[in-house]
Amino acid sequence: MPHAADESRVEGARDPLRVPIGAVADELLPRERLHAAGVAALAADELLALLLGTGARAVHVSELARVLIARAGGLRGLAHRTLDEWIAERGVGPARAARLVAAFELARRLQHEPRTRGLAIRSGADVVRVLGARMRDQPKEMFVALLLDGKHRLVREEMVSQGSLTASIVHPREVFRAAIREGAAALVVAHNHPSGDPTPSREDVDITARLVEAGQLVGIPLLDHVVLGEGSHVSLRERGLLCAR
Repeated sequence: MPHAADESRVEGARDPLRVPIGAVADELLPRERLHAAGVAALAADELLALLLGTGARAVHVSELARVLIARAGGLRGLAHRTLDEWIAERGVGPARAARLVAAFELARRLQHEPRTRGLAIRSGADVVRVLGARMRDQPKEMFVALLLDGKHRLVREEMVSQGSLTASIVHPREVFRAAIREGAAALVVAHNHPSGDPTPSREDVDITARLVEAGQLVGIPLLDHVVLGEGSHVSLRERGLLCAR
């Protein structure tokens, strides 16, 4: 792992993407472009360059940003890098690594802002609007309950569990606890399949049946169970699979 002092050093003599600072000295710097054209006009590498702040030895910050994006295979790869993975990158170091991890975490948390509060949840597509962007790329399964009011509008989200879904982990008690506390009138649940294939498993169907039964007992009906995949989803209600055992 590079020492903090290595933050200003890139051993890029054999890196074909490495170019001397002089080769890009005439380019308009990202900060100047930001002021001149606005943030929306900046490319991904320019935005990353602004977060990096400065380049490394003999490497301009714009080129360093392009190298990092190329090595990660795009922005999605960058967003999922851990602190240690960032620190291991030549030319980054602990200080910049912390800044980058914090920036991507802020972007993820923005997805959790309650801007969708009040949105009517009447289909699997509505669930995707609320949860799809942040659950699509999760490496683990996440099970979320959407608490609804009497008009089936979103009141709040509740994270029920993370990890492989089993009947023991996704227990009706955990799913309905927040719904009862919030006085929810109805409930929709959703989880993601990290494989990208949203086809419901036998376990998914069994868990749904248990939740339907529990909802009938407590008077908070389960309206749907939506499985999210890569660019697609499956609504168990729309498939005719939303029923008690």
